[in-house]
Amino acid sequence: MSHLVIAPLLLPLCAGIVLLMLRHLDIRLRRALALTAVLAQIGVAVALTRAVADDAILTYALGAWPAPYGIVLVADRLAAWMLLITTILALFPLWHASHGLDTRGRHFHVLYQLQLFGLSGAFLTGDVFNLFVFFEVLLLASYGLVLHGGGGERTRAGLHYVVINLAGSSLFLIAVGALYGLYGTLNLADLARMMPATPAENLGPARAAGLLLFAVFALKAALLPLYLWLPAAYASTSAPVAALFAIMTKVGAYAILRASTLLFGAEAGGLAGLLDAWLLPLALATLVIGLLGVLAARHLREQAAYMVVASVGTLLAAFALGSHAGLAAGLYYLPHSTFAAAAMFLLAERIAAARGAQADRFEVGPRMTGEYWLGALFFCAGILIAGLPPLSGFIGKFLILQAALAHPARAWILAVVLVGGLLALIALARVGSLFFLRVDRHRDDSPALPVPVAPAVGLLLLGLGLTVAAGPVHDFAAQIAEQLLQPRLYIDAVLGGRP
Repeated sequence: MSHLVIAPLLLPLCAGIVLLMLRHLDIRLRRALALTAVLAQIGVAVALTRAVADDAILTYALGAWPAPYGIVLVADRLAAWMLLITTILALFPLWHASHGLDTRGRHFHVLYQLQLFGLSGAFLTGDVFNLFVFFEVLLLASYGLVLHGGGGERTRAGLHYVVINLAGSSLFLIAVGALYGLYGTLNLADLARMMPATPAENLGPARAAGLLLFAVFALKAALLPLYLWLPAAYASTSAPVAALFAIMTKVGAYAILRASTLLFGAEAGGLAGLLDAWLLPLALATLVIGLLGVLAARHLREQAAYMVVASVGTLLAAFALGSHAGLAAGLYYLPHSTFAAAAMFLLAERIAAARGAQADRFEVGPRMTGEYWLGALFFCAGILIAGLPPLSGFIGKFLILQAALAHPARAWILAVVLVGGLLALIALARVGSLFFLRVDRHRDDSPALPVPVAPAVGLLLLGLGLTVAAGPVHDFAAQIAEQLLQPRLYIDAVLGGRP
């Protein structure tokens, strides 16, 4: 039993408790503590990734209760990969918020650490009920973060976000109860062991419970038609929160991937391939709807939010292929889409501050201070998101299209992804032309808000890093896919070979 597995949970939880106790301390010291905590979490995620790189699956049984009777945490390559992406991403929105946004409401840093605690737990838990618990933890923290700073528009969007997620939590509990009633266990490995032997009379209820789980995960991932909460919530909240929330939809995608390979994979008997008929059509439809939203957006933050929806469609289309190549392509595309969307949210706030009264609305405004630098950054972010060569977006989409060639629905996949990339390029080119070319001759000399640009640059550099290190990153993604397609490894690691 490795204690390294529980460290990603203890660090943000302890940091959040300490920050709450020191809430009357000078804000600069609290910022330093929060940033130090995130850096420590990055170090732990790196160590955990290295520990599982040799195909090891690490477990941690809380209270030394063996699975399936006790709570167990499981760190395989997929969980470590998601933790690494999350912790690296978390550094840059926190850095951005530390320039003043964290003072516009109460307990920003406490909520931020609790959000990371919930995210880490969702990736590491080996139990369906505790997945529900960690979903609730990260959602409760996200409610406070969405509303941080106040305002009527933010409150309305936040209310919709809260209500729809409360409904999703209720459905999650119903699915959990159905699974426990059928199998008498909620441990993922134990469920995967028992599902192939599901009696014929229980297949109907088991399929219903599985599809209900899929609906809950689809809601978290913003899959069509359950995406409607996302654009308003992400466009209305503050830029650092929206940037961190770029990983939130990936939690739903992670849960779908985990369930489809472990619980409903090829060895699941009568439940094998339960999600296959639904996932690919919904993923492609989500990509189309997301890109239509990108074209119809009225301001840059809303456009970035719809970019998140479109990226979810692309990612889940890769996972829906079900092949080793498709999973590897999706796992390479996942960090790219996360960092690119987060960079666009941070950059949108910087552009809005430079444009004065026009903010980030799609209308002609004055020339901006630092327009050449901002234009160059927007150009790089656009190339990254649209998937143009030579950056990581192009590599990720190329890998997905290459994997799709072996799928029966390859014509639909290629058409939607390629046309979608063209639509994204048109939309971003139109915005860039409006913001940086079709401007008033006179510069707006009113003082701009002090919005930093360095965190957005850091996220863009991560995209460049994924391009330079495309070979090793894709190799690791392929190793994750190989492990996922052998669910027996996960089952034996958690249950210890017990019958």
